[in-house]
Amino acid sequence: MIGDIIRKKRKERGISLSELSRMTGVSKSYLSYIERGMKKNPSIDVIKRIFHSLNLPITILNTQEEKPSTFEDFQQ
Repeated sequence: MIGDIIRKKRKERGISLSELSRMTGVSKSYLSYIERGMKKNPSIDVIKRIFHSLNLPITILNTQEEKPSTFEDFQQ
């Protein structure tokens, strides 16, 4: 999940949610929702700002996201 990637990379870099909020202009509560999976489809603009601030390539999403294992999973 995208939130897991963001949380992991943020923590690896020693950045707090407050710091990331200041860096991105995205509220701390919204960032927390994303990290906890409560906001599953943040806008591409928000994702770009977060990834830029964490110095992550957007392409990481292609390699890190879980792929649906069945057709039913894909539909959800």
